[in-house]
Amino acid sequence: MAGAQSATPKPEAVANTAPTRDFITNTVPLNLRPNPALPTLFVAGDSTAAHTVGQDIQGWATPFANYFDTNKVNIANCARAGRSSRTFITQGYWDQLLAKVKSNDIVLIQFGHNDAGTINDPSRARGSLPGIGDETQEIDNLVTKQHEVVHTFGWYLRKMVADVRAKGARPILLSLTVRDIWNQGKVERGSGHFDQWTREIAKETRTPFVDVTDLVADKYETMGQDAVMKLYPHDHTHFNAVGADIHASLVVAGLKGLRPSPVTHWLSAKGEAVEPDRFAWLYLPRPLNPSLPSLFLIGDSTVRNGRGDGAGGQWGWGDYLGEHFDPTKINVVNRAVGGTSSRSFINEGYWDAALALMKKGDFVMMQFGHNDNGSPTNPPPGRASLKGIGEETVEAKIPGGNKTETVHTYGWYLQKYITDARAHGVTPIVCSLIPRKTWKDGKVVRNKDTFAGWAEQVAHDTDTPFVDLNEIIASRYDVLGEEKVNALFADPHTHTSEAGAKLNAECVVDGLKQLPSDPLAQYLK
Repeated sequence: MAGAQSATPKPEAVANTAPTRDFITNTVPLNLRPNPALPTLFVAGDSTAAHTVGQDIQGWATPFANYFDTNKVNIANCARAGRSSRTFITQGYWDQLLAKVKSNDIVLIQFGHNDAGTINDPSRARGSLPGIGDETQEIDNLVTKQHEVVHTFGWYLRKMVADVRAKGARPILLSLTVRDIWNQGKVERGSGHFDQWTREIAKETRTPFVDVTDLVADKYETMGQDAVMKLYPHDHTHFNAVGADIHASLVVAGLKGLRPSPVTHWLSAKGEAVEPDRFAWLYLPRPLNPSLPSLFLIGDSTVRNGRGDGAGGQWGWGDYLGEHFDPTKINVVNRAVGGTSSRSFINEGYWDAALALMKKGDFVMMQFGHNDNGSPTNPPPGRASLKGIGEETVEAKIPGGNKTETVHTYGWYLQKYITDARAHGVTPIVCSLIPRKTWKDGKVVRNKDTFAGWAEQVAHDTDTPFVDLNEIIASRYDVLGEEKVNALFADPHTHTSEAGAKLNAECVVDGLKQLPSDPLAQYLK
C-alpha cells in the first residue's frame, strides 16, 4: 500500500482535526492534586495527549506516566480534548494548571491540531490566528457570547512560556503528534505550519523544544503504512493505546536527548530503557513548505553553531543565508552540525537524516574542513579524515569495543555527498571552508594547499558547482584589515559574530553569482 492514502477514508483528513463531542465528554477531569512534596511534570495539550475512557482512543500523556518513578515526580496530565492554544487559555484550563505550578516544575506544552479551526462559529470558536506575530482580531464570540480579542498561535505559546517562567518553573515546547495521512510512502509531518511556528517560538524564547513529529514520523515510516493504520481506529488524528505508548516513549526519548536533560533523575526502569534522541538538543530544522524546492546546508559550526541560537555570540553563515532567498520560492534549511567533519557528519547519522528530507529538485550546499585535521586513528578518534582526495584508507578502532572503521580521504567523503545527492535528484554545490582569522604579512592565510584546494579539485572532477568561500572571504578580510575583521569574530580565530556571519552569507551569494551557471539564481531576492 506504500504511496497511497489509507484504503478506508477517515473523517478527519482535513485541517480541522477536532475531536468529536464524545471524546470531550469522556475526558476525565484535570489532574490537579499532585503531591506537594515532589516536583511535578505537567502536560498541557489537546485530545492527542489527554486521558480518554477505553483503549480505542488514548492520548500519549496517559502511558507517559509509566516512564517515570512516581515516588520522585508527579505526572499531571492536564491536556484537554477539543482545546486549542487559545481555548485552553480562555476557558480557564491554563489558569487551573498554572495555579498548581511551583518552582522547578516542568510544563510540557503541545498545541496545534485544533488551532486551524474557525475563529468564530456557533459550535466551537476555537481557532487562533495563523503565525507567531502580534496580529489580533476582535470578535463577539458566538459560543461564549463575550467580546474577545483573538491572537496568533505564537502569541498564545509565548504567553504560556512566560507564565511558566514567572512561576520559577521550566517550559518545554513540543511539536504535534502525527496523523495517519500518507503520500507516496511518506507520512505527514505536521498539520499546517504549527510545528514550524512552535519551533520558531522555542528559538525566540530560548525554550527547550522536542520535535515529536519527526521522531514519531521516522518510527512510523519504519513500521509501514499498513501497520500504522491499525493504530488509528477512529480517524486520522486519534490513536489507540499502542499508538499512545509509541508517542509517549518518543517524547521521553526527546526529553532525554536535551542537553542538559531535565528528566533523567526521575525515570522509572521503563524510562531508563528508552534510548535518548541524539539530535533533540540541536533543534535541526526541516523545510517550512514541503511543496517548494529546498536548499539544504551541511557542514560544521562555521555554518551552524550549536543550536543555531547565537549562544556565546557565535553564529554560522548558514543562519543568515536565507535572508538572500525568496521564501515563496525556496526553503533554506540549515542542517549543519558543530564539531563535525566530512567523515563524522556521515558516521554520526546527520547526513542520512538530512538526505531523508530531500526530494528531487532540491539542492545541497556543503562546507567541511575545519574538523578534518588531526590523526584519524589516535585519540580522540571519530572525525579526522585522511588528507587529500585519493582512494587511500586506514582502519581506525571504534571506542568501546573491538570494531574498526574504514577511514577515507577528505575528498572521498565529499564525493560520497555528491553521489548520494545526485542519486536522490538533488543538485550538490561544494564550498571551500571559510578562512580563520590568521594573518601573515598583512593578509589572511588561505588554505589552497589543503582543504580549500581539495574541495575545488573534487568539484572540478565531479563537474559540481564550486564556491571558493576561502578565497572570497579572505579577499574581503584583506581589504577590511585586521582591526575591522576582529569585530567579525566571537572567539580568537574561528567562529564568527553575527556581523561576521552576515558578511560570510553575502560572500556565499557573491560566489554563487560568479558561477558560469548559477543553479540558484532564480530563487534569490
